Amino acid sequence: MNRELDIEQPADLLAYLHATGRIPPGEEPAVRPLSGGVSNRTVLLQRPNGEAWVLKQALAKLRVPVDWFSSPERVHREALGLRWLQKLAPPGTIPPLLFEDHEHHLLAMAAVPQPYDNWKSLLLAGKLDLDHVTQFGRLLATIHRQAYLQREEVEPVFVDRSFFETLRLEPYYGYTASQVPQAAAFLQALMDATRQRLITLVHGDYSPKNILIHQGRLVLLDHEVIHWGDPAFDLGFSLTHLLSKAHHVAGHREAFAQAAHHYWEVYRSTLGDMPWADGLEGFAVRHTLACLLARVDGRSPLEYLREEERQRQRQAVLRLMAAPPSTIPTLVQTFVSTLNTLETTRT
Repeated sequence: MNRELDIEQPADLLAYLHATGRIPPGEEPAVRPLSGGVSNRTVLLQRPNGEAWVLKQALAKLRVPVDWFSSPERVHREALGLRWLQKLAPPGTIPPLLFEDHEHHLLAMAAVPQPYDNWKSLLLAGKLDLDHVTQFGRLLATIHRQAYLQREEVEPVFVDRSFFETLRLEPYYGYTASQVPQAAAFLQALMDATRQRLITLVHGDYSPKNILIHQGRLVLLDHEVIHWGDPAFDLGFSLTHLLSKAHHVAGHREAFAQAAHHYWEVYRSTLGDMPWADGLEGFAVRHTLACLLARVDGRSPLEYLREEERQRQRQAVLRLMAAPPSTIPTLVQTFVSTLNTLETTRT
């Protein structure tokens, strides 16, 4: 096969699948590129026998306005994540891996059956279901807890954190520090601490964008930055999405704030008596503040925030960074009240 295979070209993809024996000669499945991702080519393939696959091929240069590069080898980290999360996460929450190809840096997994909804799309439409928030908290806590309990097996597999550096720490925290000098000391200290906090399995992309909802159940996707590290990062990364939507989705601010609080409570109760649990909340607060700023001024800003919202979010976060709250509930309350004050002042 041509090493320059592009799976978003249907004829090339079908030729590849026939040549490698993934599908039998003469079979002509339907192929449709999927949009929304910045780091992979992603395609839905529907076979005549009713099977549906999602194929992903990693890009060396990500699809964002600024230069952002990462080795395509990370797709094999995702394959590794799929294999292990099948064992660690609640049943039915992780799609099965079908195959991976190291030569072309691609993998295939079983597609989530139709019909389903993307959770991010539902949230942006103001459709907030507390049961989904509950599942979101339980799913993450279960992964963190089970991986820690099986750490002798899991940690050696995920000790490489290079993709976390190139896809998270540098583009989110390092780049933001270069753009917002007032936050540089806060972000540098957090990066230093994060590199030292090697506690459990961290998903690294735990976001509503990567959640599909099928028959009321959450399914988690996109595991290419999974690594052994600081679980507080997952909390900050995910809380940022709930709080940014509290900022953006008109008329639902208090509901999203309550959802963020509920998410933390469910996570913490599901996590249980981990020896590192008591020190977790303070770092989760710091990661939330860092991610809230990074989604405004980092390499991957949230596309739905308007310019005035970006300015307001930046102002609110910088105020809180000066004296970070000690708990998640206080962070949520203070962030929302600061947004309200800034809106009133501008009006």
